[in-house]
Amino acid sequence: MQRAQPHASYHDTARRSGLAALTLSVTLLSAGLLGPWSAAQTPAPPQAAPGSPDAIKQRSQELEAARAEQTRAAETQTRLRGEIASIGQDRSKLNQQLIDSAAQVRGLEDRMAAAETRLHSLDSREQELRNNLNSRRAEVIEVLAALQRAGRRTPPALLVRPEDALQSLRTAMLLGAVVPELRARAEVLASQLGELVALRKTIAGERDRLAADRDHFRDDQARLAALIEERQRQQAAMEKDMTTESARAIALSKQVDDLQGLIAKMEQDVKTAAKAAATASRQGTPVSGNPAQLKNPNRTSPAIAFASAKGLLAFPVNGNKIREFGSSDGAGGAEKGISLAARPGAQVTTPCDGWIVYAGPFRSYGQLLILNAGGGYHVLIAGMERISVNIGQFVLTGEPVATMGTTSQVASIFAPNVSQPVLYVEFRKDGTPIDPSPWWASKEGEKVRG
Repeated sequence: MQRAQPHASYHDTARRSGLAALTLSVTLLSAGLLGPWSAAQTPAPPQAAPGSPDAIKQRSQELEAARAEQTRAAETQTRLRGEIASIGQDRSKLNQQLIDSAAQVRGLEDRMAAAETRLHSLDSREQELRNNLNSRRAEVIEVLAALQRAGRRTPPALLVRPEDALQSLRTAMLLGAVVPELRARAEVLASQLGELVALRKTIAGERDRLAADRDHFRDDQARLAALIEERQRQQAAMEKDMTTESARAIALSKQVDDLQGLIAKMEQDVKTAAKAAATASRQGTPVSGNPAQLKNPNRTSPAIAFASAKGLLAFPVNGNKIREFGSSDGAGGAEKGISLAARPGAQVTTPCDGWIVYAGPFRSYGQLLILNAGGGYHVLIAGMERISVNIGQFVLTGEPVATMGTTSQVASIFAPNVSQPVLYVEFRKDGTPIDPSPWWASKEGEKVRG
């Protein structure tokens, strides 16, 4: 009876080792690591040769997918034209849809940026785990092979000879000592592999959500572009000499050297800008702030006096602040505004109500927008690739006015460690640059979006 004990123990430990081997093997397969390590033993499936039935089928599927996408895009455009036609000449509805669509686009930009940040962190952890497991490849193979051998080895028979019985006992005792150590190593490896499997599932889920957001983003961008086009068409119908005025403004901008000179020249010598400045002087300073009026898309003057809007304004673009007002500009001077590193192609919206008194290129600033916010305040926004408003327009808080490019357009902000496009924002009071920080909302819920 006593001699059967080691034999039973052997069966038990062998069974456990077999289970450990199976668990480790399954986890390796799930993590996609067993295949590459076994590549020498398992030949890769042959690739479809060009012209083969499989290659032709794949090409056909790709063409079908492209046609489906073209059809969907055409249907979207038709639907958008119908929606915009239903708005007609109702400027308040158009304004509201512009603000709502711009907010949706910026919201999706935020979500995609957050998802990309999470994916970067998850990808880094995945690579860290893979590198760790790759460095222990030999150990994994050794443990897996040992456990597999132990799991399928037939236990030595207990024969009548004492030395056979002793050998059987010694073998069982040796295996009983070794298997726990193998199991411990296998469990450590399986734990790491399990984390890798879970991580890959998380990454797949994040990528699916990001892909869905990108699809929504494309649709919302198309809608916003159509709305902007309609807004500018209606604006052109009202301002017959808009093209001539814009050309004159750009020609005059070449005659001045600084921003204050540009503002003065526009508001004196360009008819639409002068009209906007006069209106701002007459209407742009409400006695007190009235945030409820921000919900009125039909307003033609600021709902809140700029001086009363402290702590309420949102950045014109989603991005990270890379330069502060008053910090060194790298040329012995101080920054007169702030700089925001944005996403390529990001939507730029107005932080406040105001009249456009300049829209176009200006020296080293790239594309420049200047808003007269009333009460002697001006807001300057520079560094965009494309501007979608014209001089003389009154724009509402949160209204889309420009789009970022892929690189920085402001010559003085080619920061060596920033590869993103950069937006420059400057506030001025009676011609003097002022610190804009008191105006920015500290929390998302406090931002004025219109």
